[in-house]
Amino acid sequence: MESYALPRPIASSLPAHPTALLRHRHLCAFRLFPLHSSSPISYPRRPLSPLPLPLAPRRVKPSFQLVRASSSPSIAAPNPESTPSPSRLPAQGAKPVPLAISLAVGLAVRFLVPRPVEVTPQAWQLLAIFFSTIAGLVLSPLPVGAWAFIGLTASVITKTLTFSAAFGAFTNEVIWLIVISFFFARGFVKTGLGDRIATYFVKWLGKSTLGLSYGLTISEALIAPAMPSTTARAGGVFLPIIKSLSLSSGSKPGDRSAGKLGSYLVMSQFQAACNSSALFLTAAAQNLLCLKLAEELGVKISTPWVSWFIAASLPAIVSLLATPYILYKLFPPQVKDTPDAPALATKKLEQMGPITTNEWVMVGTMVLAVSLWVFGDALGIPSVVAAMLGLSILLLLGVLNWDDCLSEKSAWDTLSWFAVLVGMASQLTNLGIVTWMSNCVAKYLQSFSLSWPAALGVLQASYFLIHYLFASQTGHVGALYSAFLAMHLAAGVPGALAALALAYNTNLFGSLTHYSSGQAAVYYGAGYVELPDVFRLGFIVAVTNALIWGVVALIVGGIQSFNSLSETQLIFGKIR
Repeated sequence: MESYALPRPIASSLPAHPTALLRHRHLCAFRLFPLHSSSPISYPRRPLSPLPLPLAPRRVKPSFQLVRASSSPSIAAPNPESTPSPSRLPAQGAKPVPLAISLAVGLAVRFLVPRPVEVTPQAWQLLAIFFSTIAGLVLSPLPVGAWAFIGLTASVITKTLTFSAAFGAFTNEVIWLIVISFFFARGFVKTGLGDRIATYFVKWLGKSTLGLSYGLTISEALIAPAMPSTTARAGGVFLPIIKSLSLSSGSKPGDRSAGKLGSYLVMSQFQAACNSSALFLTAAAQNLLCLKLAEELGVKISTPWVSWFIAASLPAIVSLLATPYILYKLFPPQVKDTPDAPALATKKLEQMGPITTNEWVMVGTMVLAVSLWVFGDALGIPSVVAAMLGLSILLLLGVLNWDDCLSEKSAWDTLSWFAVLVGMASQLTNLGIVTWMSNCVAKYLQSFSLSWPAALGVLQASYFLIHYLFASQTGHVGALYSAFLAMHLAAGVPGALAALALAYNTNLFGSLTHYSSGQAAVYYGAGYVELPDVFRLGFIVAVTNALIWGVVALIVGGIQSFNSLSETQLIFGKIR
């Protein structure tokens, strides 16, 4: 998200011809909503005005030149003479060094590492392709979707997988549920419903900076189960509100004044968001994938939405309440009181007007979808069918149109590369690779005479810290979740406990770094926090979350009684 200011008129920058004038206006509008490849949110929000600033911005007229309000160079109208011709455009294609390293990883596994006798040549070859694909996801010689497609092509060309096996995951229900969740998130942003809910909490709790932070945190936790994208919540709802509040108090990004208010609010919301995602099964796309992969290894959670919430509710709520206060002490804002924030929120709500018909439709649809996600098992309605029904209602009533769905690039991109990773991981399980790897790790852990609780701690910590090498939570899940869950099972860890602990960790490590998740890129890109602070506070909050989740789980788990794995009735659900 970027803010823009209007400088003095520059009449000479306008083209004289009417057709050229229309083109100029189109380009100005395009720059008002820039679509960079690094921006996770590319769709426009409902045209609502931000929280009122001390001075109302002037109306944009064709005779003005739009420039960013930051210190970056101004954006002028394009000069045809300075526009590079197609022959002078920079070369496209794979980055040579990351490409070479990614290919070398796969070739080394295939030809240099001795194949164990327990593993078939087909399985070992698929493992080499998988490692090369994962290396490419980390090093990025090409965009994620393009590199995943190349890995899929390699598995078919080498006859490691048949065409039907290679593309089998594209019919996976969970993947389509994730895709539909992106459309729901667009509906929240397009209607402005998420913006309205967050603004109400600013009005109610925003008299102090700490109260303002709690208001934003609580509102995200309430929106999360019905808006299954942390990135969409960050870029489409909360960051615009935080920036408006910060600018109104004189706290500017990339400036010494950032510490007045903006730095603390951005960091607090960023760190608290991971607990909101862990609180509900439908609060993040990767949650659904984790349970699907667990089911493929024989660990099935009964009544998954309810079991997930019961297990996560106490530690997540404790962490949500603790995070803003901890950061208030470790990363204090210069402005402690914000008496004007409720008044600004009230003015914004007045500008928004009464709740629109589309907002009511969005509310009703999401209540229906969440209800079916909670009680769907009893009614025989799968989660993906509930999501399809909700999306159909939004399309029929005009809240979304098909162009909205087609332009949701992140959804279709996720479908392409996510299905490749899930398909490869599934085939590795079918070919015995995951079982072989887990047995090797289990034997290694047994050599240290570790009990299963100790093995649980070691494996969970390893899974968490490895995320420093990943720039995607879903990519991390697709690459490592199945293998780590199999290691837990081989070490004797109860299946439901291992499956859900890994899934919760998948959300908690989303705030480790500025690249660890989509919302991390959104909040860091706002320009209010410095990189050293992101790493330092990310690690501190991660340790704090680990202690809270671990201690609370031990306390609650100690109250529960269990006799054997087949009869386990833990807080983490049932294994059937």
